[in-house]
Amino acid sequence: MKPGFGQFNEPSRDYLKFCAQFGVKDVLLNSANLPSSGGVWQLHDIIKLRLAVEQEGLKLSALENVPINFYDHIMLNGPNRDRQIDNMIFTIRNIARAGIPIFGYHWMPSMVWRTTPKVIRCGAVATAFDYDQANQLPLTHGREYTEEEIWDNLQYWIKIITPIAEDEGIRLGIHPCDPPVPKLGGVPQILRSFDSYKKLIDLYPSDSNGIEFCQGTFAEMIDENIYEMIRYFGKRNKILYVHFRNVSGQVPSFQEEFINTGYVDMYKAMSIYQEVGFDSFFIDDHVPQTFQDTEWGHRGRAFANGYIQAMIEAVTKNPYTNKVT
Repeated sequence: MKPGFGQFNEPSRDYLKFCAQFGVKDVLLNSANLPSSGGVWQLHDIIKLRLAVEQEGLKLSALENVPINFYDHIMLNGPNRDRQIDNMIFTIRNIARAGIPIFGYHWMPSMVWRTTPKVIRCGAVATAFDYDQANQLPLTHGREYTEEEIWDNLQYWIKIITPIAEDEGIRLGIHPCDPPVPKLGGVPQILRSFDSYKKLIDLYPSDSNGIEFCQGTFAEMIDENIYEMIRYFGKRNKILYVHFRNVSGQVPSFQEEFINTGYVDMYKAMSIYQEVGFDSFFIDDHVPQTFQDTEWGHRGRAFANGYIQAMIEAVTKNPYTNKVT
């Protein structure tokens, strides 16, 4: 288990120097700023990203998210679905051939939703969600979609792309729908529960069909046990990497928190990752806005990443870790 940094889209020397100074080797670029003419990413552009990271002594361990217009018709069975599938196959092959082992993406045509932010500890500001507020917002894609439609679209995609990923030696992981509520803007949030993820990995059993394990979103799922989900998917080697963040509670309303102030026992969670043999990286994901911090959140991320490193050290050096219940 190891710490990582992500949530930036340019491998600038400033970002990479920050990562290196805080003792991190694994880097994830989110929504990488790459030329996307024709709805694809070219191999040489992705290789340039990897080399820029490696020149600072770091490793580009994953790419997370492509532009939503690369595959929105795949998610919603739009008229350009087949063309987008061909383009996504092209792009995912290029990610693999550029030497990047993991591609994380999502199944949210309307992206992540939040409502009015909340003030948390000593004036820090965190994103929040309230389902009553969200339900007053208009449709995002012109009509109401059914659960069956969105599941059919996902199954169609998974059965096409997973053999491609196997052939290229890359692992693909899907982020849970955030927030994990039944529907937003008329579109069902199908990956919102423990059972939905069991269904996902059964659609095409393969090491290449995995999970971008956003612990914060899994912890938001109503009536679910975050520790049980970590153990279940961790034992099955389905967790490709972890967004190690904390939240105040579960839907229908919650706010994000400092990594050590939410309802999840982060030491217990980290102990379970250790127990099941998880061997990839953790990133801090979202952080609250704090005093005189940057837009990206350098101070908040340094705090969260230091906490992650301390948790890893604590559980790996504790002889009783593997007895967590």
